[in-house]
Amino acid sequence: MEGLLLEPTLYTIKGMAILDNDGNRILAKYYDKNVFATAKEQKTFEKNLFNKTHRANAEIIMLDGLTCVYRSNVDLFFYVMGSSHENEVSDFIFYLLFFYTLMFLCLQLILMSVLNCLYDAVSQILRKNVEKRVVLENLDIVMLAMDEICDGGIIMEADSSAVVQRVALRTDDIPLGEQTVAQILQFVIS
Repeated sequence: MEGLLLEPTLYTIKGMAILDNDGNRILAKYYDKNVFATAKEQKTFEKNLFNKTHRANAEIIMLDGLTCVYRSNVDLFFYVMGSSHENEVSDFIFYLLFFYTLMFLCLQLILMSVLNCLYDAVSQILRKNVEKRVVLENLDIVMLAMDEICDGGIIMEADSSAVVQRVALRTDDIPLGEQTVAQILQFVIS
């Protein structure tokens, strides 16, 4: 029986992505190099994911061994991917199935909380104007929000208000050497 149980890990998030309504990548971050080692594999997965979800009404899908939760708005699709242990479950006895079912439900809840945090943070940052054009105009802040939520597959924050507070620093409060190019250009223009 030893070796049948999975080791606990903090690395629950395998990736996050924002795709447009044609399935093209706006922003994506993958945290597990063993899952999608190349950009080509990532793009292929994103196309398959989009094809399976763009007409569906569900919020969750199992694809290529990953549990994917998603949400759409106007012309964007938000995705959060986590591992799925369906292959390990298939040969187990009943009580282990029960355990893995509970674990899978917990993973779904965790992924949904990360997805809701990402969507709500982006929505607050963009003042509820969550559209492709606005996301592209504010891509640096959206990327920063994504980094605040998850670092290397480990969930760092699931509260969208806290994420918004961290990324919404005023540029005049930040030393010039620590500002991004976009922040400096915005300061010069204004």
